Amino acid sequence: MPEIPRLSAATRARARAVARRAGQRLAADLGTPSSSTAPLLGGAENRWLRLLPYVVALAFVAALLPVTATVLTQDYKVGGAVAGALATAQTAPLLLAVTRPLQAWWIVLAADVAGSLALLGADGTGGRTWPWTPMTVVGYLLLMACLGLREPRRTLLAVWLATGAAGFALELVSQDLSDGVHLLLFVLSGVVLVVTGALRERGDAQRRLIVQETISEAERAQRTLLEERARIARELHDVVAHHMSVITVQADSAPYRIESLPEAAREEFTSIAASARESLTEMRRLLAVLRSEDAQGERAPQPGLDRVQQLVEATVRAGVPAELSLAADLGAVPQAVDLSGYRIVQEALANVVRHAPGAPTRVSVTSDGTDLTVLVVNGPAPAPTSPLETTGTGHGLVGMRERVRLTGGSLDTGPLPDGGFRVAARLPLTADDTAGNTGITGTGTHTQQTEDAS
Repeated sequence: MPEIPRLSAATRARARAVARRAGQRLAADLGTPSSSTAPLLGGAENRWLRLLPYVVALAFVAALLPVTATVLTQDYKVGGAVAGALATAQTAPLLLAVTRPLQAWWIVLAADVAGSLALLGADGTGGRTWPWTPMTVVGYLLLMACLGLREPRRTLLAVWLATGAAGFALELVSQDLSDGVHLLLFVLSGVVLVVTGALRERGDAQRRLIVQETISEAERAQRTLLEERARIARELHDVVAHHMSVITVQADSAPYRIESLPEAAREEFTSIAASARESLTEMRRLLAVLRSEDAQGERAPQPGLDRVQQLVEATVRAGVPAELSLAADLGAVPQAVDLSGYRIVQEALANVVRHAPGAPTRVSVTSDGTDLTVLVVNGPAPAPTSPLETTGTGHGLVGMRERVRLTGGSLDTGPLPDGGFRVAARLPLTADDTAGNTGITGTGTHTQQTEDAS
């Protein structure tokens, strides 16, 4: 017979060190319960579902406690006092398992092991289930379910190994009395821990996903707002650049247009022209930063209210019966207001085409000399048709809101009782010191809901 090679002293030392570290980790896991002490299912919205763990635990205790005491007394021939104490210690901690399952497990495991040792000297143990009684198995599996719904994987693994180790140790104490129930409990507890642990991890993953989606939605809304502000800034560049160019030309030509201009005035005009040129240069640099890498410079003039008629005609060609009411004389309209009014009508009509195709729409642009009022109202779609777009970028209402805030006006948007939608913007025609800081009034909830679909 060949001789079995013996391990070297260094190998045995490494093996002992690995086993010692594994034992220390298992002990640490068993001694470190979850930081949460909230009841199981405590986060459920349904009140009855939150009460379910207490109801189940109370039902198990109410059923197992008297049955355990009776079986220990009558079948295993254990004294009444000992049977009552063991039954209470093995079942009552199930109530604690609703909030602190690991602490309850320590108590139950100790009581189950003590009960198994107490049954060694009982007269009725022979021929009956040992080391775990049937009631012990039932209560222990419920405890495993509570642990699986609360504790992490490593703790569940440590509990499962401790369960097997306890059964194996009792098997060594008395192999004559053992009937293999410790193997059954070892397998069943592992199955329960795997199933309930998987359910808990799935719930945790869903909660993390919801939190991440909430964060992503907030980031998307913020990104949409910033993108829209950058787009508006690029558009307004042409408006401001025009005025700055006029200032430069007037300042440069003043010494030639005005005779007998003092030297000090000539120098002042020269300084004004230089400052205007410097401002234009800085604006172009800022525009380069705001423009994305793949964006090309816009060379066409910025549109205004004089092109609203073309927007309405294009909308009619798209299948939307739209009507326009445009005041014949709007008076002097600042370029920023002119551009903002056009863009608001454009976004409103685009939303009608996307989300309510075929809905009758009315567009009105009026002025009272102080404010420019832009009103776009659409009715419900004539037939229950699928919208051309079920989701949107959210830029529509964000852009309207930013343009109105830029001019110091107000915006009111929201659904109508008949199923239509209304967009009403008031844009001041005169300079206002509070422009850009004025809050936007609206229909709060309706605005947000519609913005998600814009």
